[in-house]
Amino acid sequence: MNILLLDHYAGSPEMGMEFRPYYMAREWVKMGHNVRIVAGDYSHLRIKNPSIKKDFTTRKIDGIKYTWLITGDYEGNGVKRAFTMFRYTRKLWDNAKGLARAWKPDVVIASSTYPLDTYPAQKIAKFAGAKYIHEVHDMWPATLYEIGGMSKKHPFVVMLQAAENSAYKHCDQVVALLPDSKEYMVKHGLRPKKFHNIQNGILEEEWQDKLPLPDEHKQLFDSLTGKFVVLYMGGHALSNALDILIDAAKNEIDKNVAFVLVGDGVEKKKLMERVKNEQINNVYFLPPVKKTMVPSLVERADCSYMGALDSPLYRFGLCLNKMYDCMMAGKPVICAINAKNTLVEKYECGMMADPTDVNSINKCIHLIKAMPKQERNKMGMNGKNAVLENFTYKKLAEQFIRVIKQA
Repeated sequence: MNILLLDHYAGSPEMGMEFRPYYMAREWVKMGHNVRIVAGDYSHLRIKNPSIKKDFTTRKIDGIKYTWLITGDYEGNGVKRAFTMFRYTRKLWDNAKGLARAWKPDVVIASSTYPLDTYPAQKIAKFAGAKYIHEVHDMWPATLYEIGGMSKKHPFVVMLQAAENSAYKHCDQVVALLPDSKEYMVKHGLRPKKFHNIQNGILEEEWQDKLPLPDEHKQLFDSLTGKFVVLYMGGHALSNALDILIDAAKNEIDKNVAFVLVGDGVEKKKLMERVKNEQINNVYFLPPVKKTMVPSLVERADCSYMGALDSPLYRFGLCLNKMYDCMMAGKPVICAINAKNTLVEKYECGMMADPTDVNSINKCIHLIKAMPKQERNKMGMNGKNAVLENFTYKKLAEQFIRVIKQA
């Protein structure tokens, strides 16, 4: 098939986040499909953005055609970012007929964070006589009014809601990353049989050909030999609720427990200052590592930690990239997120903690630390086996192709 995937923020191993479009597309290419990803020239998620001088510049990355549109840069989530969304979707909309003729897609996948890309996706699919799949990463516009504090009557929210409803009404199938989002989508116009949950996962090669850690990271972990290491990896933002993890470290009475936070973000400096000012001596900060170093990172920990602010959005379920990495590491996972039916519970590969109760987090740490080694290893391996059986990108990509064929 000729697969056209529209994702404003799509990345690659060299550029950085987001990785899902690349992983899926690479597997589809291996299966013999022809894949084109259309992305914007700037994304806040990427470490490195492409430098292009004209729209529809195309480059091949690992067999995938990446086509870039000039959308402009931005900071934060203000008006400037909204204009980049309009530029991306408008350029595709205006050129839909020509693109359909030139690219001849058999299927068009709209996969940006925001639902506005449904309009050019529908138009291109119509001109090409192609199937249209709508893929949902995040629950926009619900995120904007439930987390961002915007009014449901705000013009931008109303515009996104109309786009979301249009996507559910006109798509051939929906692929949702969040496992419990079906009921919401049906309320907004989706026919129940069109819903499919395909989550994130891991790339087996990255775990087989892992890269060694930088010296700074090695030296710290070597200095913690003999201690029980609780690892957090990922963004240091308000949404990650790292202050309560710092509270747990401050509350920790066992001197043989160490907390290592690896990553970057707007809150990191403030968290580091807090640790210094309050003389919390069991917390250590490290810079982020490349994706291919994650396997080497997690194997140095005894358990991993995921946390988030208490939010109504988690009623739709969890699909955090780090969850699959933590499970694949074969180490117990502490999940301090107010969500139901998590993979941590389903596969018995860790413990759930109350994200509002520091003592709950400490209790989970103590229970895992006190486990006989064999029992702790079994808990960790439950997660690893679940990922290998259900959440490798090879299997996820095959599942996605089956959904396309059903359309």
